[in-house]
Amino acid sequence: MFSEKISTRATKRPELETVVKLAGEFRSSGAAVTLVVHEHKRLGRGIELAVLAEELKASDVGLEFHTGELKGSHDPSGIVFTVLAAMSGMEREYIRDRTLEGHESARKRGRTIAGAGVTDPDMLSMALHLRDQEMSLRDIAKRLVITTGTKKGRRPSPATVMRMLREHDEKAATTASV
Repeated sequence: MFSEKISTRATKRPELETVVKLAGEFRSSGAAVTLVVHEHKRLGRGIELAVLAEELKASDVGLEFHTGELKGSHDPSGIVFTVLAAMSGMEREYIRDRTLEGHESARKRGRTIAGAGVTDPDMLSMALHLRDQEMSLRDIAKRLVITTGTKKGRRPSPATVMRMLREHDEKAATTASV
């Protein structure tokens, strides 16, 4: 059993890569192999899902989904599979666009989308220092610790770090232009 808690938009998905490689190895030894996944959206959407399905098909590895529009076993090269994979990619983009529109609408009304603030001046100072060392947002987030509130002791998300740095940069730009 393999489990990966990572966005399907991530370009590196080590657990998925491992299970696909392992399935191919088992198949090449003569065993019948079926990759069983909770829902097709966990593998990817749109073209990513179609490419992965073709890779499995080339290795003669079966593909089965427990839930969702593609529930059941599928021939990854089938037209129904291809159409549904494309539609799920469009669905992701639609959800993203609507979410961004909602955030923009809230900002225009003076509202914030995020929960309670978890950053403080010390965290900002450290984040700026690490950014100056050209570290990625993900690496910066791994080095910071929330010091107050219900999330005390946890690490901020890369999105929180990005927002904190962006707000600092915007405030600095406004101050510099005044």
